[in-house]
Amino acid sequence: MTSPAPLVLASASPARLATLRSAGLDPTVVVSGVDESQLDGLPPTELALQLAELKSAAVAGRSDLPDGALVLGCDSVLELDGAALGKPADADEAVERWRAMRGRTGVLLTGHCLTDTASGRVAAATAATTVHFAEVTDDEVAAYVATGEPLAVAGAFTVDGLGGAFVTGIEGDHHNVVGVSLPLLRDLVAELGHSWTDLWSR
Repeated sequence: MTSPAPLVLASASPARLATLRSAGLDPTVVVSGVDESQLDGLPPTELALQLAELKSAAVAGRSDLPDGALVLGCDSVLELDGAALGKPADADEAVERWRAMRGRTGVLLTGHCLTDTASGRVAAATAATTVHFAEVTDDEVAAYVATGEPLAVAGAFTVDGLGGAFVTGIEGDHHNVVGVSLPLLRDLVAELGHSWTDLWSR
């Protein structure tokens, strides 16, 4: 019997790691170091997917990975008014972002790319989740931005942290908003010929 392929997460995101661990996986984290600014002017869905592909490829090409590793690259952006919004550059941008988002609806897009280092095959797709934002006040925006949380995440919000109270509803996969869509990842694992349940840490 062959042993299950080890999973490598090409991301520094603690939220992605926690999501995967809560789903029974125990990935090794290898940060890609990809310069996300190198892609510009792409539609939001394509941007998220191409950044995920770059991250996965950057790590899959390393020589120090476990044998036969599956390397997962992810990247999230919030689509609002047709624009792709990643992490805000600074506190002022985060405040502007929230003033534009409040009371409105955006789409959180996460590109996923899984590379099978044993076969060289790649499976990739983007998950989309609709997010409804609360009518937060200027004081709430200022207090939230002051915590620093919005500066570290795509779209300047979380659903699994302090920002959760400012999200009134979600249509689609909740885990995708946190940073990795578990149902989509299961599909990608199957596409590459592996079993999702074999990836569960025993």
